[in-house]
Amino acid sequence: MRILVAEKIAAEGLDRLRAAHDVDERLGLDPASLRAIVGDYDALIVRSQIQADAEIIAAGARLQVIGRAGVGVDNVDLEAATRAGITVVNAPTGNTIAAAEHTLALLLGLARKVAAADASIRRGEWKRSQFQGVELRGRTLGIVGLGKIGVAIAARARAFEMRLLGTDPYVSVEQAALHGVELVDLETLLGESDAITVHVPLSRATRGLIGPKAIARLRPGAFVLNVARGGIMDEAAVAEALRSGHLGGAGIDVFETEPPTDSPLLDAPNTLLTPHLGASTAEAQVAVAEEVADQVLDVLAGRAARYAVNAPLVPPEAAGAIGPYLPLAEILGRFFGQFAGTGVQTIALDVAGEPAAHDSAPIAAALLRGLLERVTTERVNLVNASLLAKARGITVIERRNPDAGSFSALVTVSGIVDGRTVSVGGTVANGEPRIVLLNAYRLDMEPAPVMLITHHQDQPGIIGRIGSLLGAADVNISAMHVARTAPRADALMVLALDDDVPEALAASIRDHEALIDLWTVRLGSER
Repeated sequence: MRILVAEKIAAEGLDRLRAAHDVDERLGLDPASLRAIVGDYDALIVRSQIQADAEIIAAGARLQVIGRAGVGVDNVDLEAATRAGITVVNAPTGNTIAAAEHTLALLLGLARKVAAADASIRRGEWKRSQFQGVELRGRTLGIVGLGKIGVAIAARARAFEMRLLGTDPYVSVEQAALHGVELVDLETLLGESDAITVHVPLSRATRGLIGPKAIARLRPGAFVLNVARGGIMDEAAVAEALRSGHLGGAGIDVFETEPPTDSPLLDAPNTLLTPHLGASTAEAQVAVAEEVADQVLDVLAGRAARYAVNAPLVPPEAAGAIGPYLPLAEILGRFFGQFAGTGVQTIALDVAGEPAAHDSAPIAAALLRGLLERVTTERVNLVNASLLAKARGITVIERRNPDAGSFSALVTVSGIVDGRTVSVGGTVANGEPRIVLLNAYRLDMEPAPVMLITHHQDQPGIIGRIGSLLGAADVNISAMHVARTAPRADALMVLALDDDVPEALAASIRDHEALIDLWTVRLGSER
């Protein structure tokens, strides 16, 4: 078979490919030139400059696989590739050590004022007293996101005798402790850390995560580090806190816009800025090249690729029977993750009725994709779902039952949170997902991108008050369902909304004396 390598990758990756297939390395192709030749190849490998768009994919009539030698796949049209039956693979783990070491390099550089001292020396100065630093020993490092990179940072920071705090909704206390990390909530981490580093994907939930409110909770003189994604830190807020002296320093490798020509960080004091170098080591480039090469070879050999970002979740022979339940399972995963409100380490997946006649692994993978997409940069598919869950200490217990009661099929997700069982169940009606169970309550609602859920005392006026508050805030209600255990007891109300619910509005609703609890669940994909 023929493989086209359109951007430079390490020789070690090329050698692996050439040992099995014919490889052409054609660098610097413009889009028209690439379109003209890609139809002669079975595989295409790119990095970040080539845009493997719908036109390139349409021209690649023989393509079986596109390999992206790096973490993201923003430059590959996944929808077009999937429609064309082309598997897309990436290399999400090859840069783990490089990113972890770069994070520690920024931390050390801030602690000892290395860049400023170097610049002073080059100006012919000798101002030792201006560059007194601080030791890392005994100080507290807060790690936001305990995935592969967060754990690698923890291992290295322990060697500096630092106290380690971590926050991650899908890592257990025991799992964090294995890496020497004390698991806490975000507010505690912010309040007790001398330095924080973020290692989470950029999503609606994490955009601006380290903003004015979070920064205000940090200790005076704290350092902030970002070697993850631009946009997780509010650059204007960080710059303002540096100028006021509340923050002691910022080590930033990624920016909201790259290159960051207009970033307020450029002229802020006590900064250490690098041009997206987290993965830029010789070793990481080799690891990435080998990782993507191995997966391209797997696909060409008819094997499943471990990091196939658009791998089908269901084998062809079962597609008709369980395919309709995969979107439902992904929705239930998103819903459950937000409704539970904290990491649940053991999750029960009950598949009843028609789909129970087939292997439930694809449904479990879809569930985990919805559950984990907010906390991992990796795409979750049938191949890697159980591995990613295991890495975060999550166990999924799958149960199948041919009897779905009054439903033809029912998929239910449940787990124990603070000693109580939390569950959400759904079915498919007329080809569309429906949410039909929520804890002990029965309902029938089409999932909406934004859903406001209240658990409240069943008393006159409460529904009207909530509606009035939403109306005053110009938040439109598209559907409503109310369920209760008994008259004047407690009730659950689920509102499907056309608009998001600001935190201030949610706080106003929560203030009512009849409110027991409130959740805003956002079901729109974060990708």
